[in-house]
Amino acid sequence: MGFEVGMRQGVALDKIRISVKAHRLLWQLLEENPRLERILTQSRSEIDARTKIRTWVMDYLGDRPAALTYRRGQKATREGFEALSWQDYGAVRILDYLDRAPLEIPDLNLRGDPAYSDPFRLLWLAVRHGSGGAKPDFFEDMLHLFRQVAGEEGPSRPSEQQVLEWMARFPSGLDPEVVALRAENRDRILSLILDRIDEGITTHPRFRFDPGMSRRDKLERARGWWADHTFHLRFAVRSADLLNEMLDRSLDPDTMVILHKAEQVGIPFFVNPYYLSLLNVRAPSFAVGADLAIRQYVLYSQKLVDEFGHIVAWEKEDAIQPGRPNEAGWLLPNLHCVHRRYPDVAILIPETMGRACGGLCTACQRMFDFQSGHLNFDLGKLRPRESWPEKLGRMMRYFEQDTQLRDILITGGDALMSSVRALEKILDAVCEMAGRKREANASRPDGQKYAEMSRVRLGTRLPAYLPMRITKDLTRMLERFKVRARKAGIQQFVIQTHFESPMEVTPECRDAIQRLLSAGWIVTNQLVFTAAASRRGHTARLRQVLNDVGVLPYYTFSVKGYMENHAHFATNARAVQEQMEEKVFGLVPPEQQERIRGLPEHAESCQARIESIRSESGLPFLATDRNVLNLPGVGKSLTFRVIGITRYGRRILEFDHDSTRYHSPIIEKMGKVIIIESKSMREYLDQLEEMGEDPDDYASVWGYSMGETEPRMSVYEYPACDDAKTDALTHFDMG
Repeated sequence: MGFEVGMRQGVALDKIRISVKAHRLLWQLLEENPRLERILTQSRSEIDARTKIRTWVMDYLGDRPAALTYRRGQKATREGFEALSWQDYGAVRILDYLDRAPLEIPDLNLRGDPAYSDPFRLLWLAVRHGSGGAKPDFFEDMLHLFRQVAGEEGPSRPSEQQVLEWMARFPSGLDPEVVALRAENRDRILSLILDRIDEGITTHPRFRFDPGMSRRDKLERARGWWADHTFHLRFAVRSADLLNEMLDRSLDPDTMVILHKAEQVGIPFFVNPYYLSLLNVRAPSFAVGADLAIRQYVLYSQKLVDEFGHIVAWEKEDAIQPGRPNEAGWLLPNLHCVHRRYPDVAILIPETMGRACGGLCTACQRMFDFQSGHLNFDLGKLRPRESWPEKLGRMMRYFEQDTQLRDILITGGDALMSSVRALEKILDAVCEMAGRKREANASRPDGQKYAEMSRVRLGTRLPAYLPMRITKDLTRMLERFKVRARKAGIQQFVIQTHFESPMEVTPECRDAIQRLLSAGWIVTNQLVFTAAASRRGHTARLRQVLNDVGVLPYYTFSVKGYMENHAHFATNARAVQEQMEEKVFGLVPPEQQERIRGLPEHAESCQARIESIRSESGLPFLATDRNVLNLPGVGKSLTFRVIGITRYGRRILEFDHDSTRYHSPIIEKMGKVIIIESKSMREYLDQLEEMGEDPDDYASVWGYSMGETEPRMSVYEYPACDDAKTDALTHFDMG
């Protein structure tokens, strides 16, 4: 991608010629829209052209009062959104383009250089002078926009049978053929590790061979180590060359050049042997492309390498200074251990091994922290320091004195990277804090009581990344904690995990999840909607496979971050398309909502209950998740409109907050958030085609230019709150 010219340099666009391909797309646009051609050729200025185009669109909307009302925000609800026609979407987008032009804003995809949007000026310049500098991707997006308004392109929503056929393309890690393939991968990796031990390259007192052992006996012993999570941490791959060796030297030379550059700029490698065994080194016909979503999470992209050292924190509310409130207005007791954006939720990141991960996902939202060195894979240095108990006590006092807090998410890193003993100490501290908070409420008058703790969550990728970590000792501890915590008023216990692909759901994962459910904790999943995961049917299939093992989908996140995640980014239009055209076949009917709500109380039988609800409702999966983007400072939302487009065809979106959530009052001051996407729609579709997809299957994606956040599923609602609770805020400063 080249440098995008800002408005202050806009005069230069007058002389920048457009390419032959851009001209051909322009001619096609004009041929299909004679009225637009007349306006652009007869208007003496872009201002005159804008005025005439506005009159044209308003003539259409004059017969569509519901669309005008929605556009003005008077009925910007989920119901209002779903009542709009396909043509309404396009007409509203044209008016938003007109209203916001000329638009110039800093673009962190371009390290702060300005992005510029004035689409009808670009069209006018192209028609009148053959200039304007707009690229083919811009003209193609405008071509589809006018086809949409003319009614020549529609949503063409697939049938349930079509969605099921798309889903069937993606095997799961539970399929017998895949299980056999992974056993083959395991033995190949173990054989290499065995060689490294024999040669003295890697040593460990727990993982060694007896003198005189045969090769076969050594391999058999190593297979026993495979079930030990500490083995996988000890023998994790930390270099590009070893990664390629473990993958039977199957990585192409171009990929290896990128991986070596990643080492040079300081991007860490840490892939454990188990997770590495999920990548195919040979691709039998039943599994071609099936591991792409996993592979994208292990192999670094050129854009990530280029941007490392320049990555800007996406989580603005976490970038704080001592004594100052964060972006959401919260005063925090610690710069790194507590994150917060909502009044009722706090994130706790322990200064234990829980600050580490079982591996580094290339799309990780914490890549900024790896860049700064705050996060790393030097596991010895991440062990608890003597000061940690004191800090933990200070944070518990902070939580105890908070009027609104009901929900603590212990994450990292990864909560389950902590030892059982270290995690139990943290949970005990939470339990004791919740008990004290409840006792103190007994003496507070109605209207002044504090919110009491009702939910504890553990954020972890280990059920997918290293399921051997879910040991009997761990689950017995979690079960003991639940018994104690219920006496302190805590009612919901959640393992919040992250499966990215149905190929990650293996027999080991299934068994780990069953142990967590047996301990009385429900398991929910957060999917990151990467380009590979956004393929037709992939996310629906993942929901289905997770349901099969007792997991509830929770969020489907658009990829966040800037140019470092360019390779993984799937447009927000595709997120809305997936929601409207695929997920819709798993919507839970109203008569089942009460059963869904009760699942946290029956975690032990969650798998059977999910299957019963699916069977009775005739659903291939339960769509209990919400498609959202995690916005800087505002929270999770998919309420947006496309308000601009750059000359490179990258869309500019304006997001509003999720009106279904309890937010920090700071949103009244902050207003809406503008996001500039890192790739054009054409770039995204070309990427899908490289993955073997048929772009025609995604034809309607061009038209999804707005979204409205879905309602929250009943299973994720908090238990009923005491009406006597105070509305006052503590630890808050509007700034």
